[in-house]
Amino acid sequence: MRVLLFTGKGGVGKTTVAAATAVRAAGSGNRTLIMSTDPAHSLGDSFDQEIGEHATPIAENLWAEQIDAQSRLESNWREIQDYFVQLMNWAGVETIQAEELSVIPGLDEIFALIDVKAHVEGGKYDLLIVDCAPTAETLRLLSLPEVMNWYIERIFPVERRVVKTLRPIVSKMTTLPIAGENFYAAVERLHRNLDAVHRILTDESSSTVRLVVNPEKMVISEARRTYTYLGLFGYRCDAIVVNRIIPEDVTDPYFGKWKDIQAEHLQTVRESFEPVPILTARLFDREMVGVQLLEEMGREVYGDLPVTDVLYRDDPIRVRRRSGGYVLTMRLPFVSREDMDIHRRGEELYVRVGTYKRNLILPQTLQRMEVRGANFVGDHLEIVFARPPGSAPAPRGRS
Repeated sequence: MRVLLFTGKGGVGKTTVAAATAVRAAGSGNRTLIMSTDPAHSLGDSFDQEIGEHATPIAENLWAEQIDAQSRLESNWREIQDYFVQLMNWAGVETIQAEELSVIPGLDEIFALIDVKAHVEGGKYDLLIVDCAPTAETLRLLSLPEVMNWYIERIFPVERRVVKTLRPIVSKMTTLPIAGENFYAAVERLHRNLDAVHRILTDESSSTVRLVVNPEKMVISEARRTYTYLGLFGYRCDAIVVNRIIPEDVTDPYFGKWKDIQAEHLQTVRESFEPVPILTARLFDREMVGVQLLEEMGREVYGDLPVTDVLYRDDPIRVRRRSGGYVLTMRLPFVSREDMDIHRRGEELYVRVGTYKRNLILPQTLQRMEVRGANFVGDHLEIVFARPPGSAPAPRGRS
């Protein structure tokens, strides 16, 4: 199944472009489902009809769903939440307050992603389009599976064994609730689901992100940061959609200055993101609502391009052999050395860009080597690994 994620700064027309893409794909004969993980759902407004939490027929070959975040929260978090509520009750917090405090902000959006796994495994559709929340929330969403994976693989097994060993002793000494096997089983199940979602969304053969922007300075700046962070976590961006460009045939002097400004920003977009394809959509003279108008917008954005194709292929992270050692390369455009931090700890490499951090588990070959340097070559960060002095040569093979 082909998976497309749409994100962008709030207000740029992300949902409209995602809906137009869905309509165009369905019109080409692809069984298409578009789902919204944005808490402020607007898919129903785009199609001008009621959309439920399960696949709702919109047109031939087209279905839409707006995730009921609360129901996903209850089905995926209930057993974990019950323990946290018991813990807070023990500390003197009222039950209703404890229930509210036990839900981490943004958690409902995260559980919406589990539907991606269900739809991909179900095989009912050819194309799944995910209308994501605005960029900041989307980045938090997409980074969570890897963060949770780090916890599950390192801390969780030790914690589970310790609690199992100490539960009989602690239970005799205090009334403090101790997490039971149901709690740990629920955490493990959640981890498996999110890990499966992460594998799906970073699959270079099927899943890509399309960034929607307006020709405005602040919007483009946020898109550049988002593009960098997507590369940091291994997500591939195959197109930039520049929306709401004032058409050439608008000759009113009032818009003259705006057209000049937009032309400058459009050039900035091209210089910033090419060779990633830059798709454009004009500012229409009406709201693009309903299947018919969305079909028109889809033609405007894609022209003759097949909607479901991977429009650009890139490898955000790769390892290759070089002069007795290896080089790990990460695509990190728009980043200066001052904005980032890199350090090695055991089998892990920590890379921080701005407020986002990624822990890379190094392949075994690199674990036996030392980091000898890190430099930017164009928009790629190259981290050089070499053998410690006196060690055996690295095994030869394909890089």
